[in-house]
Amino acid sequence: MSAETPAVPGHDEHYLRVAKRKFRGWRGDRPFWAGLFVMLGGLPIAYFPYANLQIGHLTLAMATTAGAGSLIIGVLLVVLGISLWFQKHVRTFAGVAAILLALVSIPVSNLGGFLIGFLFALVGGAMAVAWVPGEAPEAQPVAEAGAGESDAPQGAVPTLSKDAYDVEPNDLSGTSPANGANGRHSAG
Repeated sequence: MSAETPAVPGHDEHYLRVAKRKFRGWRGDRPFWAGLFVMLGGLPIAYFPYANLQIGHLTLAMATTAGAGSLIIGVLLVVLGISLWFQKHVRTFAGVAAILLALVSIPVSNLGGFLIGFLFALVGGAMAVAWVPGEAPEAQPVAEAGAGESDAPQGAVPTLSKDAYDVEPNDLSGTSPANGANGRHSAG
């Protein structure tokens, strides 16, 4: 190989660089950050009711009577976060469920894990509901030189003629400029 030979991606690269590129591709195909936020929201909700805070010789127990409920909510949030990573088609259900569990955690689990878990789960659920998978870019055919030459400069957007606006065959509303209706209906 000479110095001018280009490196083939994934062939002559370090394995960490290849793994990083594969992880970025995997992360881009799913609501990764939404799943991470939902999981991070479930951890304090499940942890705080069972935590003991030591201040010198004083032990503060933050246990509530609904400790089992807090644990269930926290574990469900972690499972929903994992399902967002590996089952991206359940994003709407998991997002709505995460929002509802975050709201339920306010009275059940020490104000939703002292509002830390509540806010993480709420934001993660909203991100999951709002996430939409991207579309793969379409391969555009390369135009051959000389084929279909026109007077328009290269890259110009073609315009429609005036006749293209007169007829709309898919307009089923009956309110198009072609038939004289402008969308206002009479009461008679």
